Amino acid sequence: MPSAGSCMEFDHAHAAPLLPSRSVDGCPGCLLQQRVAARNGSPPAKELSFVALISLCSALPISSLFPFIYFMVEDFNIAKSDTMVATYAGYIGSAMMLGRFISSAFWGIVADQYGRKPVILIGTFSIIIFNALFGFCTNFWMALMARFLLGLCNGILGAMKAYSSEICSKENQASGVSMLTTTWAVGLILGPAIGGYLTQESLHNHKLKPKINVMDPSAYLEIEKLEDDTSVMSNLKIEKDPPLWKNISALTAMYIYCVWGLHSMAYSEMFSWWAVSSEHLGGLGFSTSQVADVLAIAGTIFFLFQLFLTPRLTKFFGALRMVQVPAALTIILTSLYPLFSKLDGVQLWCVLVLSQSLKLILSTSRQRGLANGVSTSIMSLCKAFGPSIAGFIFSMGQVRIDASFLPGMWMVFGSVSILALVAAVPSFGHLSMKSLEK
Repeated sequence: MPSAGSCMEFDHAHAAPLLPSRSVDGCPGCLLQQRVAARNGSPPAKELSFVALISLCSALPISSLFPFIYFMVEDFNIAKSDTMVATYAGYIGSAMMLGRFISSAFWGIVADQYGRKPVILIGTFSIIIFNALFGFCTNFWMALMARFLLGLCNGILGAMKAYSSEICSKENQASGVSMLTTTWAVGLILGPAIGGYLTQESLHNHKLKPKINVMDPSAYLEIEKLEDDTSVMSNLKIEKDPPLWKNISALTAMYIYCVWGLHSMAYSEMFSWWAVSSEHLGGLGFSTSQVADVLAIAGTIFFLFQLFLTPRLTKFFGALRMVQVPAALTIILTSLYPLFSKLDGVQLWCVLVLSQSLKLILSTSRQRGLANGVSTSIMSLCKAFGPSIAGFIFSMGQVRIDASFLPGMWMVFGSVSILALVAAVPSFGHLSMKSLEK
């Protein structure tokens, strides 16, 4: 009498094979699946080159814009004092993220209904048009509206993420999505350098501060954000999860991720303003080109780290450790920034480049582990508040430079450290967020 095991083996051997997936003539999705299957697992070099080119074209205008934002705001004569210039520059930095928050869901629906190509084309032309209009603005409100419309009409982020994952087979999806991160890292290197080195300071006539520029670091916030966002597809798992409001781990991850986004935006704004501020206000007194040097070198270090070390570290330590350890180091690092103004010469440059590189790497590492399930809309909303809050705190710190408690830059970077602490606490609590390590 045959055993139960042999019967099961017989049933499996003679079971009807699964039917092949059906394709419909004229269906773009079916044609795409057929092209992916025809490549037999090889990466789509042509399509990935397109992804890299579009991503770079999107990154460069954004990251190269901010070296001269301070000069523009100052020339608009809207700030009643020098300490208020950073506040108005922060409003301009927030405008784009606010526009993207409002329209990101709409562009996602359009991409699903009509395809990725129309959204990518509209977003590309919006960058060309509104970035050029921003350069021709003659007052603060025109500049604010140009930045807002740039974010409102630009849905490239979600469409490019979806496209880069769809053109790759399952084994190549991680590489396809990482192309966005790598390209934005290149934009992080080239953008600030282009904006800083090509700024023609001779076109401006600043009586009080003839050589001081502020480089609005929303560049970093945009890139970290995009790096954060591009990691969504690589970490996403198709499974039946409980509703979001019942998933404590997902809510915790969303909270930490959004607060980190606010922290990253605020830090990015404050760093460049601090670097170019006058020494008697607690800053370093850097010029635009010097700030560009620091950001370009730090961006190069970050690019190499991102390319060679981040995947190995994430695989070895897991997502949860890549959140906890960078969070603790970030709190310590940002608390030490006011002491850097005591250094000079080679010591200052070495410490500044290393600290900025470390901060950028830590931000990318922790946010990479927290990207699951977080929408672009919520992150954009949180980051929309970053520049405005940073500008307000920075202006207040410069006003109370001689205060007895947390004077000047101690208040500025102390607030950044407190925000990092608020974001980091849940990851060390009873909520282990094990789902992030899957």
